[in-house]
Amino acid sequence: MNDTARALGASRTLWELAARRAALTPDRPVLLQDDRSLTFGELCERAERVAAGLYGMGVRPGTVVAWQLPTRIETALLSFALARLGAVQTPVIPYCRDREVGFALRRTGAEFFAVPGVWRDFDHAAMARRLGARGVFRVYGSEDLPDGDPAVLPPPPADGTAVRWIHWTSGTTSDPKGVLHTDRSLLAGGSCLAHALGPSERDVGSIAFPYAHIGGPDYTVMLLLYGFPAVLFERFALPDALADCRRHGVTVAGGSTAFYGMFLAEQRGRPGSRIVPTLRLLAGGGAPKPPELYHEVVRELGVQLLHGYGMTEVPMITMGRPDDSAHQLATTEGRPPEGMEIRIVGGEVRLRGEAVCRGYLDPAQTAEAFDADGFFRTGDLGHLTGSGHLVLTGRLKDVIIRKGENISAREIEDLLHGHPAVRDAAVIGLPDRDRGERVCAVVEQPPGAPELTLAEVVSYLRAEGLSVHKLPERLEVVDALPRNDTLRKVLKYKLRERYSGTVK
Repeated sequence: MNDTARALGASRTLWELAARRAALTPDRPVLLQDDRSLTFGELCERAERVAAGLYGMGVRPGTVVAWQLPTRIETALLSFALARLGAVQTPVIPYCRDREVGFALRRTGAEFFAVPGVWRDFDHAAMARRLGARGVFRVYGSEDLPDGDPAVLPPPPADGTAVRWIHWTSGTTSDPKGVLHTDRSLLAGGSCLAHALGPSERDVGSIAFPYAHIGGPDYTVMLLLYGFPAVLFERFALPDALADCRRHGVTVAGGSTAFYGMFLAEQRGRPGSRIVPTLRLLAGGGAPKPPELYHEVVRELGVQLLHGYGMTEVPMITMGRPDDSAHQLATTEGRPPEGMEIRIVGGEVRLRGEAVCRGYLDPAQTAEAFDADGFFRTGDLGHLTGSGHLVLTGRLKDVIIRKGENISAREIEDLLHGHPAVRDAAVIGLPDRDRGERVCAVVEQPPGAPELTLAEVVSYLRAEGLSVHKLPERLEVVDALPRNDTLRKVLKYKLRERYSGTVK
């Protein structure tokens, strides 16, 4: 981290960091979208006017404001305006519907709710009315943002340790959890990402995931620390997004493992030319990265790949770095930054540090999530190498127990990704009366590949050295694995629901 970024990293609040960056480089762009741009100076100036408009609506320090908005410049302005006021903001992923949104509004007691109106053929305002939301207002274009005279504003918040953010974990078969963050925890997470990637003012990043995701503030902190811009994508899909990547000269892209695969597939369809000539780095996290995918990206895209490990509760835990070896980058999740303690207890990864959330809205969930020493229980299994790199081996809930033997789904998935007829794979345990669980491999195949058989998969895994008791006993070939709408993480619970009631 350079001296300027290190000095800015001492900021107590997100607003203080934004104001200090604006004073240093007011005319440098921070957000780019289509043919629009916003400079660091404009970010603060316009956010203060929006904050004044919100103040006129009745928003005060500590007021809970929910927002469910797409990834747009206006969304960032609203979020920074709320940070300027010291309000408590609870972002909701725009793909969520009545059940999740209603739960968030009820649990937080939100007094205001910002929605985009009709977005992607769904009427968010109508949903807000169905849910009885309070203080509903529309934000999509710049004309929708509240406006006022900053002279009415109270002083900016000075305490960075107060809970001012409530993010939401992805709900699966149960209700989502409200995760409590402070400005300092988000600043610490963003600093970890920035320190690992080591960008420069010449870089151009990209935000291809929902800004309401925990990655939104995480990535924005990196922009503020290093003074470079990012391209915002309201909806990221390839090849459509390539035009904006080229137009703005994106040098750093990614988001998660699924994004790496999207870039790789697009490049394979255009051999002989680089799909984004300026691109030098793919980076992300949020889902396991098969080692073979690392080597394919570096070899075929001609860029570096730095993968990390984070979650809603701890936005950045470890990250690969440019000075890591190819083996370390392919087989580990990187190293933790200074100040992040990792402890392995019974195979589980536990964490303590400033980037860790304060807990959950539900005190009972908070008590269960932290051990007696104050370490956060991730539910992930892993170990540390001699060099301090973290290797994840699966989830506590993703261990398949067959005849009393523990089997790591992650180990089998990593091997399957090396098969030329496999584009993506998920391994799950299915109930079995005699064995307890049996191993089922669910695979996506690349276009034109001959359909795999179970015998072929077993033969391949045997040749790769997989132990006999770990070999899949069932294979399902699907057109597409079910994924969430944020980082396109595979939803294994849907696969278990789909196949648990069928016998083959």
